[in-house]
Parts: sequence; C-alpha cells; structure tokens
Amino acid sequence: MIELGVNIDHVATLRQARRAAEPDPIWAAAEAELGGADGITVHLREDRRHINDRDVELLRRTVGCKLNLEMSVVTEIVDIAVRIVPDQATLVPERRQEITTEGGLDLTAAPEVVSRVVGRLRDAGVVVSAFIDPEPRQVEMARRLGFDAVELHTGEYSNARGVQVQRQLDRLIKAGAAAVSAGLRLHAGHGLNYRNVGPVARIAAMRELNIGHAIVSRAVFVGLRQAVREMKQILDLESLRQPGSPDKS
Repeated sequence: MIELGVNIDHVATLRQARRAAEPDPIWAAAEAELGGADGITVHLREDRRHINDRDVELLRRTVGCKLNLEMSVVTEIVDIAVRIVPDQATLVPERRQEITTEGGLDLTAAPEVVSRVVGRLRDAGVVVSAFIDPEPRQVEMARRLGFDAVELHTGEYSNARGVQVQRQLDRLIKAGAAAVSAGLRLHAGHGLNYRNVGPVARIAAMRELNIGHAIVSRAVFVGLRQAVREMKQILDLESLRQPGSPDKS
C-alpha cells in the first residue's frame, strides 16, 4: 500500500496569519493520524514563516506515525534535525521569496554540501529523501550521494493541461523507473489533489505521496480527519492498480 504523508504546514500558516495560538499544528497532526495518515510532514523553513521550532519539538514527542521533516541544507536546520531525529528528512530547495517550493533540489549544483548533510543525517539514524525534479540525471545523483529515497516533484504534472498532462506523467513514470533501478524508495508530491492523484499513485513501485494543501483545503468543509480519510481511501484503491501489485485482481 502507498503511504500517505499529510503536510500540515498550512495549518501553521493560518495560525501565523493572526500570530495566534490556534489552529495548533500539534492537534492537526493528531487529527490526521486519526484519519489514517501514515506520516506527518512539516517544512521547517529558515524564516519560520509557518512551522516553528516549538512545533517540531512537540511533533517529535507526540507524532505516533512517521515524522517527515522537509528541510534545506543550511547548517542551522541540519543541526536541529540531527538533534530531534525525525524518522525521515526530505532535502528541498528554499528561497525566501517563494510562496511554496517551486521545483526540485538540483543535486548537481553543490554535491559536496549535499553529501555532507546526507552523511550527518544518516549517521543520526534518519532516513533521507531528495525532493527532485523527475529527471533521470537527478535520480542518478541521488544514488551517488547516498540518499535512501527520492520524492519526485509533481508540480508540473499538477499544473499541466491538455496533452501536457500525459507528457508530464510520462516524465514521472520514467524517473520512477530509474529510481527503482537505482535501489531508491520512490515518493512523490507537490500540487496533488483528490482529482489528479490517481495516475501518480498508480506508478509502479510508488511507496509514498506527500499531500498538504488539498487536504487542508478539504478539511475546511469536512474536517481534517475526514479529509485525510478520503485521500487515504483513494490511495488504497489506486495502489491495487499499480503494475505488479500482489493484490491486483
């Protein structure tokens, strides 16, 4: 079955809009778990625009499923990750000006820096994933640099229209096959929602999808627990349609 990682950053975004105490991401994580989430994903940004240090500390102590920390490679954030030891760390690019992450981490840009960060995290017992664009050369760099997994950036697929949808899906399929051949665990995320997630979930050997905005948006109307439950049901059904699924009828 495909694991669902629920990104709760936007719960913190709503809290920070008023610099208030609520809604509390800690409660959001509990509700997501009750809805069937396999993981809780948060991005501790350098500017702390939503998730902050207090959130990460408390989530590490209270989350019962996988805690996935999205993070840049700057020393301050790496030090925090090594100290709190999330179950998984996903290395992502980060720019102060962006509203949300705009693309994958270019592993060819500063491989020595990335390699040192991967080594520190793995030495601390953290599973390390690279958030990358769906390009075979990025997948190969992830293998060389010692990552355990890759998370394919699905933003271009999610934003595509018309014939571009299949073209972007084909990119994901090709990169996914390269990841599996390289011995990497296959994840994906960014911009996925209840309407477009199916084809990505059906990619062979897909093991984890990280979804945030669509679930939090749905939660405004039905509650977070139900919104997570609905997405989890979709993934459970789609995983049975993956090529080679032992449960496929």
